[in-house]
Amino acid sequence: MEVFNIPSEKVLNFLKTNPNSVVLDVRTEEEWNGVGKPDAESLNSKTFFISLLIGVDRKKNENFIKDFLQKKISKKDNILVICRSGVRSMAAAKLLQQEGYKNLVNISDGFEGNPATGEGWKKSNLPCK
Repeated sequence: MEVFNIPSEKVLNFLKTNPNSVVLDVRTEEEWNGVGKPDAESLNSKTFFISLLIGVDRKKNENFIKDFLQKKISKKDNILVICRSGVRSMAAAKLLQQEGYKNLVNISDGFEGNPATGEGWKKSNLPCK
């Protein structure tokens, strides 16, 4: 099963029609603190924050899967994965797919936007913290 891609502009409708969804932000702590965070709680969903890469030198987070599994997210839930522009989120979604998660959605334009795929969460006026 392929990871499904959607642009930020379709996230609001997706969450409304799929109430069993969560948002997983895989950016770094520096990005969350410096640029902002998605606020899926305002959209009646949950937001989880687990970095795929850590630190300013962006080393792979060896505990990514362990950290994710500790959140006890149901395999029945839709997991919308977001990063800055859609690349890390796709990599994270593929790792979760290997763990048996099937309902994975990559937010293709990320939090800040990707000129090739859309404006991004922030510019799409989706709620931020």
